[in-house]
Amino acid sequence: MKVGTRVIAGAYAVVMRLRNQVLLLQVVVIVVSLAAGFGVVISTSDDRFRDEYGQRALAIARTVATDTDVREAVASSGGTSLDPGELRARPLQLQALAVAERTDALFVVIANDRGIRLAHPDPAELALPLSTDPTRALAGQEDLATDRGTLGQSVRAKVPIYAPGGTEVVGLVSVGISTEEIADDLRGDIRTLVLIALSALLVGVVGSALLARRWRRLTLGLEPDQLAELVREQEAVLHSMGEGVVAIDPNGVVRVINDKARILLGVTAQTGSPIDAIGLTPRVLEVARTPVDVPRSATVDDRVVLVSSRRVSRDGKDLGMVLSILDRTDVEDLTRQVDSIRSMTDALRAQRHESANRMHVVAGLLRQGNAVAGLDYLDEVMGTGPYGTELPGLENLTEPHLRAFLEAKAAAARERGVTLTLGDQTFLDGSLRDPVVVTTVVGNLIDNAIEAASGRAIEAASGRALEAASGRAEALVEVELIADDATLLVTVADSGPGIAFTDPDSVFVEGVTSHDDPAVPGGRGMGLALARQLARRTGGDLIVGDPGGETAAADNTLGGAVFVARLPGIVATGHPA
Repeated sequence: MKVGTRVIAGAYAVVMRLRNQVLLLQVVVIVVSLAAGFGVVISTSDDRFRDEYGQRALAIARTVATDTDVREAVASSGGTSLDPGELRARPLQLQALAVAERTDALFVVIANDRGIRLAHPDPAELALPLSTDPTRALAGQEDLATDRGTLGQSVRAKVPIYAPGGTEVVGLVSVGISTEEIADDLRGDIRTLVLIALSALLVGVVGSALLARRWRRLTLGLEPDQLAELVREQEAVLHSMGEGVVAIDPNGVVRVINDKARILLGVTAQTGSPIDAIGLTPRVLEVARTPVDVPRSATVDDRVVLVSSRRVSRDGKDLGMVLSILDRTDVEDLTRQVDSIRSMTDALRAQRHESANRMHVVAGLLRQGNAVAGLDYLDEVMGTGPYGTELPGLENLTEPHLRAFLEAKAAAARERGVTLTLGDQTFLDGSLRDPVVVTTVVGNLIDNAIEAASGRAIEAASGRALEAASGRAEALVEVELIADDATLLVTVADSGPGIAFTDPDSVFVEGVTSHDDPAVPGGRGMGLALARQLARRTGGDLIVGDPGGETAAADNTLGGAVFVARLPGIVATGHPA
Protein backbone atom coordinates (compact mmCIF):
# COMPACT_ATOMS: atom_id res chain seq x y z
CA MET A 1 0.00 0.00 0.00
CA LYS A 2 2.83 2.38 0.91
CA VAL A 3 4.68 1.55 -2.32
CA GLY A 4 1.58 2.32 -4.37
CA THR A 5 1.09 5.58 -2.51
CA ARG A 6 4.69 6.60 -3.19
CA VAL A 7 4.34 5.74 -6.87
CA ILE A 8 1.15 7.81 -7.14
CA ALA A 9 2.77 10.70 -5.27
CA GLY A 10 5.82 10.53 -7.54
CA ALA A 11 3.70 10.46 -10.67
CA TYR A 12 1.65 13.40 -9.38
CA ALA A 13 4.83 15.38 -8.67
CA VAL A 14 6.09 14.74 -12.19
CA VAL A 15 2.78 15.80 -13.71
CA MET A 16 2.58 18.88 -11.51
CA ARG A 17 5.92 20.22 -12.70
CA LEU A 18 5.25 23.48 -14.46
CA ARG A 19 6.87 22.48 -17.74
CA ASN A 20 4.65 19.36 -17.86
CA GLN A 21 1.62 21.47 -16.98
CA VAL A 22 2.49 23.87 -19.77
CA LEU A 23 2.91 20.96 -22.18
CA LEU A 24 -0.46 19.51 -21.21
CA LEU A 25 -2.10 22.93 -21.34
CA GLN A 26 -0.75 23.56 -24.83
CA VAL A 27 -1.92 20.14 -26.01
CA VAL A 28 -5.39 20.77 -24.55
CA VAL A 29 -5.53 24.21 -26.18
CA ILE A 30 -4.53 22.72 -29.53
CA VAL A 31 -7.08 19.90 -29.24
CA VAL A 32 -9.88 22.26 -28.21
CA SER A 33 -8.98 24.72 -30.97
CA LEU A 34 -8.89 21.99 -33.61
CA ALA A 35 -12.14 20.47 -32.34
CA ALA A 36 -13.90 23.83 -32.43
CA GLY A 37 -12.60 24.59 -35.90
CA PHE A 38 -13.38 21.06 -37.04
CA GLY A 39 -16.96 21.35 -35.76
CA VAL A 40 -17.48 24.70 -37.45
CA VAL A 41 -16.16 23.39 -40.76
CA ILE A 42 -18.30 20.24 -40.61
CA SER A 43 -21.42 22.13 -39.59
CA THR A 44 -21.07 24.54 -42.49
CA SER A 45 -19.80 22.04 -45.06
CA ASP A 46 -23.19 20.32 -45.57
CA ASP A 47 -24.96 23.62 -46.27
CA ARG A 48 -22.10 24.75 -48.47
CA PHE A 49 -22.17 21.54 -50.51
CA ARG A 50 -25.96 21.68 -50.85
CA ASP A 51 -25.74 25.24 -52.09
CA GLU A 52 -22.96 24.40 -54.54
CA TYR A 53 -24.80 21.37 -55.93
CA GLY A 54 -28.06 23.33 -56.06
CA GLN A 55 -26.37 26.03 -58.16
CA ARG A 56 -24.90 23.32 -60.37
CA ALA A 57 -28.34 21.73 -60.86
CA LEU A 58 -29.83 25.16 -61.55
CA ALA A 59 -27.19 25.88 -64.20
CA ILE A 60 -27.88 22.55 -65.96
CA ALA A 61 -31.64 23.14 -65.87
CA ARG A 62 -31.27 26.63 -67.33
CA THR A 63 -29.10 25.31 -70.14
CA VAL A 64 -31.63 22.63 -71.06
CA ALA A 65 -34.62 25.00 -70.72
CA THR A 66 -33.12 27.52 -73.15
CA ASP A 67 -32.28 24.92 -75.80
CA THR A 68 -34.35 25.66 -78.96
CA ASP A 69 -35.08 21.99 -79.76
CA VAL A 70 -36.27 21.38 -76.23
CA ARG A 71 -38.57 24.42 -76.28
CA GLU A 72 -40.11 23.34 -79.62
CA ALA A 73 -40.55 19.70 -78.51
CA VAL A 74 -42.18 20.68 -75.22
CA ALA A 75 -44.44 23.27 -76.85
CA SER A 76 -45.79 20.58 -79.19
CA SER A 77 -46.41 18.03 -76.39
CA GLY A 78 -49.24 19.55 -74.42
CA GLY A 79 -52.10 17.76 -72.71
CA THR A 80 -52.30 14.79 -70.39
CA SER A 81 -53.01 11.90 -72.76
CA LEU A 82 -49.56 10.99 -74.08
CA ASP A 83 -48.16 7.64 -75.30
CA PRO A 84 -45.19 6.44 -73.16
CA GLY A 85 -43.82 4.40 -76.05
CA GLU A 86 -43.87 7.38 -78.34
CA LEU A 87 -42.22 9.55 -75.68
CA ARG A 88 -39.48 6.93 -75.17
CA ALA A 89 -38.54 7.14 -78.85
CA ARG A 90 -38.51 10.92 -79.08
CA PRO A 91 -35.20 12.85 -79.30
CA LEU A 92 -36.20 14.76 -76.13
CA GLN A 93 -35.82 11.57 -74.03
CA LEU A 94 -32.45 10.81 -75.58
CA GLN A 95 -31.25 14.37 -75.09
CA ALA A 96 -32.29 14.37 -71.42
CA LEU A 97 -30.46 11.08 -70.80
CA ALA A 98 -27.33 12.40 -72.54
CA VAL A 99 -27.31 15.59 -70.45
CA ALA A 100 -27.70 13.61 -67.21
CA GLU A 101 -24.81 11.34 -68.17
CA ARG A 102 -22.51 14.20 -69.17
CA THR A 103 -23.19 16.27 -66.07
CA ASP A 104 -23.25 13.35 -63.61
CA ALA A 105 -26.72 14.41 -62.49
CA LEU A 106 -29.08 12.01 -60.78
CA PHE A 107 -31.81 12.87 -63.28
CA VAL A 108 -32.88 15.34 -65.95
CA VAL A 109 -36.71 15.37 -66.16
CA ILE A 110 -38.69 17.39 -68.70
CA ALA A 111 -42.44 17.97 -68.25
CA ASN A 112 -45.13 19.89 -70.14
CA ASP A 113 -47.42 22.61 -68.81
CA ARG A 114 -49.63 19.99 -67.12
CA GLY A 115 -46.74 18.46 -65.17
CA ILE A 116 -46.68 15.32 -67.35
CA ARG A 117 -43.22 13.81 -67.77
CA LEU A 118 -41.90 14.01 -71.37
CA ALA A 119 -38.40 12.75 -70.48
CA HIS A 120 -37.27 10.69 -67.47
CA PRO A 121 -34.35 8.34 -66.65
CA ASP A 122 -36.87 5.62 -65.89
CA PRO A 123 -38.96 4.96 -69.06
CA ALA A 124 -41.75 3.56 -66.88
CA GLU A 125 -42.31 7.02 -65.44
CA LEU A 126 -42.92 8.66 -68.82
CA ALA A 127 -46.36 10.23 -69.41
CA LEU A 128 -46.97 10.24 -65.63
CA PRO A 129 -47.34 13.34 -63.42
CA LEU A 130 -44.28 14.70 -61.60
CA SER A 131 -43.75 13.33 -58.09
CA THR A 132 -43.02 16.80 -56.70
CA ASP A 133 -44.92 20.05 -56.86
CA PRO A 134 -44.31 21.89 -60.21
CA THR A 135 -46.45 24.93 -59.37
CA ARG A 136 -43.69 27.55 -58.99
CA ALA A 137 -41.84 26.52 -62.15
CA LEU A 138 -45.01 26.47 -64.22
CA ALA A 139 -45.80 29.90 -62.82
CA GLY A 140 -42.58 31.18 -64.39
CA GLN A 141 -40.35 31.06 -61.26
CA GLU A 142 -37.21 29.03 -60.70
CA ASP A 143 -37.49 26.58 -57.83
CA LEU A 144 -34.47 25.23 -55.86
CA ALA A 145 -35.09 22.73 -53.05
CA THR A 146 -34.07 19.45 -51.47
CA ASP A 147 -36.80 16.90 -51.94
CA ARG A 148 -37.46 13.18 -52.27
CA GLY A 149 -38.86 11.77 -55.49
CA THR A 150 -39.07 8.45 -57.28
CA LEU A 151 -35.25 8.31 -57.61
CA GLY A 152 -34.57 9.16 -53.97
CA GLN A 153 -33.63 12.32 -52.09
CA SER A 154 -31.86 14.95 -54.14
CA VAL A 155 -31.10 18.64 -54.46
CA ARG A 156 -33.23 19.61 -57.42
CA ALA A 157 -33.74 22.73 -59.51
CA LYS A 158 -36.88 23.40 -61.55
CA VAL A 159 -36.68 25.97 -64.39
CA PRO A 160 -39.64 27.03 -66.60
CA ILE A 161 -39.56 26.37 -70.37
CA TYR A 162 -40.96 29.11 -72.54
CA ALA A 163 -42.57 28.71 -75.95
CA PRO A 164 -40.28 29.53 -78.87
CA GLY A 165 -40.31 33.27 -79.49
CA GLY A 166 -42.80 33.93 -76.68
CA THR A 167 -43.20 34.34 -72.93
CA GLU A 168 -45.74 31.58 -72.37
CA VAL A 169 -44.62 28.79 -70.04
CA VAL A 170 -45.03 25.49 -71.88
CA GLY A 171 -43.25 23.20 -69.45
CA LEU A 172 -40.33 22.81 -67.04
CA VAL A 173 -36.94 21.13 -66.62
CA SER A 174 -36.17 19.46 -63.32
CA VAL A 175 -32.50 18.54 -62.66
CA GLY A 176 -31.56 16.67 -59.50
CA ILE A 177 -28.23 15.75 -57.86
CA SER A 178 -28.32 13.00 -55.28
CA THR A 179 -27.67 13.91 -51.66
CA GLU A 180 -25.54 10.75 -51.47
CA GLU A 181 -23.02 12.45 -53.72
CA ILE A 182 -23.04 15.40 -51.35
CA ALA A 183 -22.45 13.04 -48.43
CA ASP A 184 -19.55 11.36 -50.28
CA ASP A 185 -17.89 14.71 -50.92
CA LEU A 186 -18.52 15.72 -47.31
CA ARG A 187 -16.93 12.52 -46.03
CA GLY A 188 -13.90 13.15 -48.27
CA ASP A 189 -13.53 16.63 -46.89
CA ILE A 190 -13.87 15.35 -43.34
CA ARG A 191 -11.10 12.80 -43.94
CA THR A 192 -8.87 15.56 -45.28
CA LEU A 193 -9.68 17.79 -42.33
CA VAL A 194 -8.99 14.98 -39.87
CA LEU A 195 -5.57 14.39 -41.43
CA ILE A 196 -4.81 18.11 -41.27
CA ALA A 197 -6.00 18.29 -37.66
CA LEU A 198 -3.89 15.29 -36.65
CA SER A 199 -0.87 16.78 -38.39
CA ALA A 200 -1.43 20.10 -36.63
CA LEU A 201 -1.85 18.29 -33.32
CA LEU A 202 1.37 16.36 -33.90
CA VAL A 203 3.27 19.54 -34.76
CA GLY A 204 1.80 21.29 -31.72
CA VAL A 205 2.73 18.45 -29.36
CA VAL A 206 6.28 18.27 -30.75
CA GLY A 207 6.63 22.06 -30.52
CA SER A 208 5.30 22.06 -26.97
CA ALA A 209 7.72 19.30 -26.00
CA LEU A 210 10.64 21.24 -27.50
CA LEU A 211 9.49 24.39 -25.71
CA ALA A 212 9.28 22.53 -22.41
CA ARG A 213 12.77 21.13 -22.99
CA ARG A 214 14.15 24.59 -23.75
CA TRP A 215 12.39 25.97 -20.69
CA ARG A 216 14.04 23.35 -18.53
CA ARG A 217 17.43 24.19 -20.00
CA LEU A 218 16.94 27.93 -19.48
CA THR A 219 15.77 27.49 -15.88
CA LEU A 220 18.49 24.92 -15.12
CA GLY A 221 15.81 22.40 -14.26
CA LEU A 222 14.34 24.58 -11.50
CA GLU A 223 10.63 24.88 -10.88
CA PRO A 224 8.92 28.30 -10.45
CA ASP A 225 8.72 27.99 -6.67
CA GLN A 226 12.42 27.13 -6.60
CA LEU A 227 13.19 30.10 -8.86
CA ALA A 228 11.13 32.41 -6.64
CA GLU A 229 12.91 31.14 -3.55
CA LEU A 230 16.27 31.56 -5.30
CA VAL A 231 15.44 35.17 -6.17
CA ARG A 232 14.37 35.90 -2.60
CA GLU A 233 17.58 34.39 -1.25
CA GLN A 234 19.62 36.33 -3.78
CA GLU A 235 17.94 39.60 -2.80
CA ALA A 236 18.46 38.87 0.88
CA VAL A 237 22.14 38.00 0.41
CA LEU A 238 22.93 40.87 -1.95
CA HIS A 239 21.31 43.55 0.19
CA SER A 240 22.76 42.25 3.45
CA MET A 241 26.36 42.16 2.21
CA GLY A 242 28.90 44.66 3.47
CA GLU A 243 30.38 44.72 -0.01
CA GLY A 244 28.87 46.54 -2.97
CA VAL A 245 27.96 44.39 -5.97
CA VAL A 246 26.96 45.50 -9.47
CA ALA A 247 26.07 42.94 -12.17
CA ILE A 248 26.39 44.08 -15.79
CA ASP A 249 25.13 42.04 -18.74
CA PRO A 250 27.16 41.57 -21.98
CA ASN A 251 25.38 44.59 -23.51
CA GLY A 252 26.60 46.91 -20.77
CA VAL A 253 23.23 47.16 -18.98
CA VAL A 254 23.06 47.09 -15.17
CA ARG A 255 20.95 44.12 -14.08
CA VAL A 256 21.70 43.95 -10.34
CA ILE A 257 22.93 46.60 -7.91
CA ASN A 258 22.66 46.17 -4.15
CA ASP A 259 22.08 48.85 -1.54
CA LYS A 260 25.72 48.98 -0.46
CA ALA A 261 26.87 49.64 -4.03
CA ARG A 262 24.34 52.48 -4.36
CA ILE A 263 25.69 54.09 -1.18
CA LEU A 264 29.37 53.67 -2.05
CA LEU A 265 29.03 54.77 -5.67
CA GLY A 266 26.32 57.38 -5.15
CA VAL A 267 24.08 55.69 -7.73
CA THR A 268 20.34 56.40 -7.84
CA ALA A 269 19.56 55.04 -11.34
CA GLN A 270 17.32 52.00 -11.59
CA THR A 271 18.41 48.62 -12.91
CA GLY A 272 18.08 48.32 -16.65
CA SER A 273 20.12 51.49 -17.24
CA PRO A 274 23.35 51.42 -19.30
CA ILE A 275 26.49 51.36 -17.15
CA ASP A 276 27.67 54.56 -18.85
CA ALA A 277 24.53 56.42 -17.74
CA ILE A 278 24.32 55.68 -14.00
CA GLY A 279 26.86 58.35 -12.95
CA LEU A 280 30.06 56.41 -12.19
CA THR A 281 33.35 58.24 -11.87
CA PRO A 282 35.81 57.72 -14.78
CA ARG A 283 38.05 55.41 -12.77
CA VAL A 284 35.19 53.20 -11.54
CA LEU A 285 33.71 53.16 -15.05
CA GLU A 286 37.05 52.00 -16.45
CA VAL A 287 37.11 49.08 -14.01
CA ALA A 288 33.47 48.27 -14.87
CA ARG A 289 34.37 48.00 -18.55
CA THR A 290 37.61 46.04 -18.24
CA PRO A 291 38.12 43.06 -15.89
CA VAL A 292 40.48 43.95 -13.02
CA ASP A 293 41.46 41.20 -10.59
CA VAL A 294 43.68 43.40 -8.37
CA PRO A 295 41.48 45.96 -6.55
CA ARG A 296 42.00 49.58 -7.52
CA SER A 297 41.44 52.59 -5.34
CA ALA A 298 38.98 55.23 -6.45
CA THR A 299 37.43 58.31 -4.90
CA VAL A 300 33.67 58.87 -4.97
CA ASP A 301 32.63 62.16 -3.36
CA ASP A 302 34.31 62.06 0.05
CA ARG A 303 34.74 58.28 0.03
CA VAL A 304 37.68 56.12 -0.94
CA VAL A 305 36.66 52.71 -2.35
CA LEU A 306 38.40 49.62 -3.69
CA VAL A 307 36.88 48.35 -6.94
CA SER A 308 37.54 45.15 -8.85
CA SER A 309 35.70 43.34 -11.62
CA ARG A 310 35.66 39.97 -13.28
CA ARG A 311 33.93 38.47 -16.28
CA VAL A 312 31.36 35.73 -15.68
CA SER A 313 30.71 32.91 -18.14
CA ARG A 314 28.79 29.65 -18.11
CA ASP A 315 29.12 26.82 -20.57
CA GLY A 316 31.29 29.05 -22.74
CA LYS A 317 28.65 31.81 -22.87
CA ASP A 318 29.53 35.34 -21.75
CA LEU A 319 27.10 36.41 -19.01
CA GLY A 320 28.64 39.83 -18.38
CA MET A 321 30.68 41.43 -15.59
CA VAL A 322 30.46 41.61 -11.81
CA LEU A 323 31.81 44.75 -10.14
CA SER A 324 32.81 44.52 -6.45
CA ILE A 325 33.17 47.62 -4.28
CA LEU A 326 34.76 47.84 -0.82
CA ASP A 327 34.65 50.92 1.40
CA ARG A 328 38.16 52.06 2.25
CA THR A 329 37.13 55.41 3.73
CA ASP A 330 37.39 54.22 7.34
CA VAL A 331 40.79 52.73 6.60
CA GLU A 332 41.89 56.02 5.04
CA ASP A 333 40.59 57.91 8.08
CA LEU A 334 42.46 55.56 10.40
CA THR A 335 45.56 55.92 8.26
CA ARG A 336 45.37 59.70 8.48
CA GLN A 337 44.84 59.46 12.25
CA VAL A 338 47.79 57.10 12.58
CA ASP A 339 49.87 59.47 10.45
CA SER A 340 48.86 62.34 12.71
CA ILE A 341 49.75 60.31 15.81
CA ARG A 342 53.04 59.30 14.20
CA SER A 343 53.75 62.93 13.34
CA MET A 344 53.00 63.99 16.90
CA THR A 345 55.13 61.15 18.22
CA ASP A 346 57.97 62.15 15.93
CA ALA A 347 57.54 65.75 17.01
CA LEU A 348 57.64 64.80 20.72
CA ARG A 349 60.65 62.58 20.14
CA ALA A 350 62.42 65.35 18.29
CA GLN A 351 61.58 67.82 21.04
CA ARG A 352 62.79 65.37 23.65
CA HIS A 353 66.11 65.02 21.82
CA GLU A 354 66.38 68.78 21.46
CA SER A 355 65.50 69.35 25.10
CA ALA A 356 68.07 66.75 26.19
CA ASN A 357 70.71 68.36 24.01
CA ARG A 358 69.93 71.79 25.46
CA MET A 359 70.12 70.44 28.98
CA HIS A 360 73.52 68.90 28.17
CA VAL A 361 74.73 72.27 26.90
CA VAL A 362 73.53 74.11 30.02
CA ALA A 363 75.02 71.44 32.28
CA GLY A 364 78.36 71.64 30.47
CA LEU A 365 78.52 75.43 30.71
CA LEU A 366 77.70 75.34 34.43
CA ARG A 367 80.34 72.69 35.11
CA GLN A 368 82.88 74.90 33.38
CA GLY A 369 81.83 77.75 35.62
CA ASN A 370 80.57 79.77 32.69
CA ALA A 371 77.27 80.79 34.25
CA VAL A 372 76.91 83.90 32.12
CA ALA A 373 77.08 81.86 28.91
CA GLY A 374 74.61 79.42 30.42
CA LEU A 375 72.17 82.19 31.25
CA ASP A 376 72.50 83.65 27.75
CA TYR A 377 71.84 80.22 26.27
CA LEU A 378 68.76 79.77 28.47
CA ASP A 379 67.49 83.19 27.40
CA GLU A 380 67.91 82.16 23.77
CA VAL A 381 66.12 78.89 24.39
CA MET A 382 63.28 80.62 26.22
CA GLY A 383 62.84 82.96 23.28
CA THR A 384 62.54 80.07 20.87
CA GLY A 385 59.63 78.27 22.57
CA PRO A 386 57.26 75.91 20.75
CA TYR A 387 55.80 78.83 18.75
CA GLY A 388 59.04 80.69 18.16
CA THR A 389 61.85 80.39 15.68
CA GLU A 390 61.32 76.61 15.28
CA LEU A 391 58.50 77.57 12.86
CA PRO A 392 58.73 81.31 12.20
CA GLY A 393 55.40 82.95 11.37
CA LEU A 394 53.32 80.47 13.37
CA GLU A 395 52.21 83.32 15.63
CA ASN A 396 50.16 84.62 12.65
CA LEU A 397 47.84 81.63 12.99
CA THR A 398 45.34 81.84 15.84
CA GLU A 399 43.51 78.67 14.77
CA PRO A 400 44.54 75.90 17.24
CA HIS A 401 44.09 72.95 14.89
CA LEU A 402 46.38 74.37 12.24
CA ARG A 403 48.97 75.54 14.80
CA ALA A 404 49.30 72.07 16.31
CA PHE A 405 49.08 70.39 12.93
CA LEU A 406 51.78 72.54 11.31
CA GLU A 407 54.08 72.22 14.31
CA ALA A 408 53.79 68.43 14.15
CA LYS A 409 54.41 68.47 10.39
CA ALA A 410 57.46 70.70 10.92
CA ALA A 411 58.90 68.26 13.43
CA ALA A 412 58.20 65.33 11.11
CA ALA A 413 59.88 67.22 8.27
CA ARG A 414 63.00 67.86 10.39
CA GLU A 415 63.18 64.11 11.07
CA ARG A 416 63.45 63.58 7.30
CA GLY A 417 65.95 66.37 6.81
CA VAL A 418 63.42 68.82 5.42
CA THR A 419 62.86 72.38 6.63
CA LEU A 420 59.21 73.41 6.76
CA THR A 421 58.62 77.17 6.68
CA LEU A 422 55.60 79.44 6.53
CA GLY A 423 55.20 82.01 3.78
CA ASP A 424 55.64 85.69 4.61
CA GLN A 425 51.97 86.45 3.94
CA THR A 426 50.62 83.67 6.15
CA PHE A 427 47.77 84.99 8.30
CA LEU A 428 44.63 83.38 9.73
CA ASP A 429 42.65 85.20 12.41
CA GLY A 430 39.64 83.01 13.00
CA SER A 431 38.47 79.42 13.43
CA LEU A 432 37.79 76.65 10.93
CA ARG A 433 34.28 75.46 10.19
CA ASP A 434 35.58 72.04 9.11
CA PRO A 435 39.08 71.37 10.46
CA VAL A 436 39.08 67.81 9.08
CA VAL A 437 38.75 69.03 5.49
CA VAL A 438 41.48 71.64 5.93
CA THR A 439 43.95 69.33 7.66
CA THR A 440 43.27 66.61 5.08
CA VAL A 441 43.93 68.93 2.14
CA VAL A 442 46.91 70.69 3.72
CA GLY A 443 48.29 67.43 5.13
CA ASN A 444 48.27 65.66 1.76
CA LEU A 445 49.99 68.60 0.09
CA ILE A 446 52.65 68.85 2.83
CA ASP A 447 53.28 65.08 2.87
CA ASN A 448 53.80 65.03 -0.90
CA ALA A 449 56.04 68.09 -0.70
CA ILE A 450 58.17 66.59 2.12
CA GLU A 451 58.53 63.35 0.18
CA ALA A 452 59.55 65.18 -2.99
CA ALA A 453 61.96 67.52 -1.19
CA SER A 454 63.58 64.79 0.90
CA GLY A 455 64.12 62.61 -2.16
CA ARG A 456 65.76 65.50 -4.04
CA ALA A 457 67.97 66.29 -1.08
CA ILE A 458 69.18 62.70 -0.84
CA GLU A 459 70.07 62.68 -4.54
CA ALA A 460 71.89 66.00 -4.24
CA ALA A 461 73.77 64.91 -1.13
CA SER A 462 74.89 61.67 -2.81
CA GLY A 463 76.34 63.61 -5.71
CA ARG A 464 74.18 61.92 -8.38
CA ALA A 465 72.08 65.01 -9.13
CA LEU A 466 74.14 68.02 -8.12
CA GLU A 467 73.74 69.58 -11.53
CA ALA A 468 69.99 68.93 -11.59
CA ALA A 469 69.69 70.41 -8.09
CA SER A 470 71.34 73.61 -9.30
CA GLY A 471 73.73 73.49 -6.38
CA ARG A 472 70.88 73.50 -3.86
CA ALA A 473 71.17 70.47 -1.50
CA GLU A 474 68.90 71.89 1.23
CA ALA A 475 65.39 70.37 1.30
CA LEU A 476 62.70 73.02 1.76
CA VAL A 477 58.91 73.07 1.94
CA GLU A 478 57.06 76.36 2.15
CA VAL A 479 53.45 76.60 3.27
CA GLU A 480 51.40 79.75 2.97
CA LEU A 481 47.89 80.11 4.40
CA ILE A 482 45.87 83.28 3.80
CA ALA A 483 42.33 83.94 4.99
CA ASP A 484 40.29 86.08 2.62
CA ASP A 485 37.07 86.62 4.55
CA ALA A 486 35.59 83.08 4.76
CA THR A 487 37.88 81.66 2.06
CA LEU A 488 41.17 79.97 2.92
CA LEU A 489 43.94 80.07 0.29
CA VAL A 490 46.64 77.42 0.70
CA THR A 491 49.91 77.36 -1.24
CA VAL A 492 52.46 74.58 -0.78
CA ALA A 493 55.82 74.65 -2.62
CA ASP A 494 58.82 72.35 -2.35
CA SER A 495 62.41 72.12 -3.54
CA GLY A 496 61.84 68.74 -5.15
CA PRO A 497 62.36 67.75 -8.80
CA GLY A 498 58.89 68.95 -9.84
CA ILE A 499 56.10 67.01 -11.58
CA ALA A 500 57.52 64.55 -14.10
CA PHE A 501 54.26 63.91 -15.98
CA THR A 502 53.66 65.52 -19.36
CA ASP A 503 50.26 66.67 -18.17
CA PRO A 504 50.77 68.03 -14.63
CA ASP A 505 47.02 67.82 -13.93
CA SER A 506 47.20 64.03 -14.19
CA VAL A 507 48.54 63.88 -10.61
CA PHE A 508 44.93 64.35 -9.49
CA VAL A 509 43.78 61.15 -11.23
CA GLU A 510 43.17 58.23 -8.84
CA GLY A 511 46.02 55.77 -8.83
CA VAL A 512 48.53 58.05 -10.59
CA THR A 513 51.73 58.15 -8.56
CA SER A 514 55.49 58.07 -9.04
CA HIS A 515 55.92 55.88 -5.95
CA ASP A 516 54.50 52.37 -6.29
CA ASP A 517 53.85 50.56 -3.04
CA PRO A 518 52.38 47.03 -3.39
CA ALA A 519 51.80 46.93 0.37
CA VAL A 520 49.04 49.52 0.07
CA PRO A 521 45.66 47.92 -0.89
CA GLY A 522 44.52 49.36 -4.19
CA GLY A 523 47.84 51.15 -4.70
CA ARG A 524 48.92 54.69 -3.92
CA GLY A 525 48.02 57.89 -5.71
CA MET A 526 44.84 58.67 -3.78
CA GLY A 527 45.92 61.63 -1.59
CA LEU A 528 45.84 64.39 -4.18
CA ALA A 529 42.67 63.00 -5.79
CA LEU A 530 40.90 62.95 -2.43
CA ALA A 531 42.21 66.43 -1.55
CA ARG A 532 40.90 67.88 -4.81
CA GLN A 533 37.48 66.25 -4.31
CA LEU A 534 37.27 67.65 -0.78
CA ALA A 535 38.24 71.10 -2.06
CA ARG A 536 35.66 70.97 -4.82
CA ARG A 537 33.03 69.77 -2.39
CA THR A 538 33.43 73.07 -0.53
CA GLY A 539 32.98 74.95 -3.82
CA GLY A 540 36.70 75.54 -4.28
CA ASP A 541 39.44 73.72 -6.13
CA LEU A 542 42.96 72.36 -5.95
CA ILE A 543 45.30 73.06 -8.88
CA VAL A 544 48.94 72.85 -9.88
CA GLY A 545 50.24 76.41 -9.67
CA ASP A 546 53.64 75.50 -11.10
CA PRO A 547 54.85 72.03 -12.16
CA GLY A 548 58.43 72.98 -11.23
CA GLY A 549 61.54 71.21 -12.46
CA GLU A 550 62.89 72.37 -15.81
CA THR A 551 59.66 74.25 -16.54
CA ALA A 552 59.64 76.13 -13.21
CA ALA A 553 58.62 79.77 -13.42
CA ALA A 554 61.16 82.50 -12.75
CA ASP A 555 59.46 83.49 -9.48
CA ASN A 556 59.51 79.91 -8.20
CA THR A 557 62.40 80.29 -5.78
CA LEU A 558 62.30 76.68 -4.55
CA GLY A 559 62.23 75.20 -8.05
CA GLY A 560 59.84 72.34 -7.23
CA ALA A 561 56.11 71.88 -7.67
CA VAL A 562 53.66 74.46 -6.37
CA PHE A 563 50.10 73.51 -5.42
CA VAL A 564 47.34 76.02 -4.72
CA ALA A 565 44.07 75.19 -2.93
CA ARG A 566 41.06 77.46 -2.50
CA LEU A 567 38.55 76.50 0.21
CA PRO A 568 35.54 78.87 0.27
CA GLY A 569 33.37 79.20 3.36
CA ILE A 570 35.80 77.22 5.51
CA VAL A 571 36.84 80.08 7.80
CA ALA A 572 34.61 81.38 10.58
CA THR A 573 35.66 84.98 11.19
CA GLY A 574 36.50 85.99 14.72
CA HIS A 575 38.79 84.49 17.32
CA PRO A 576 38.26 80.83 18.28
CA ALA A 577 36.60 80.18 21.57
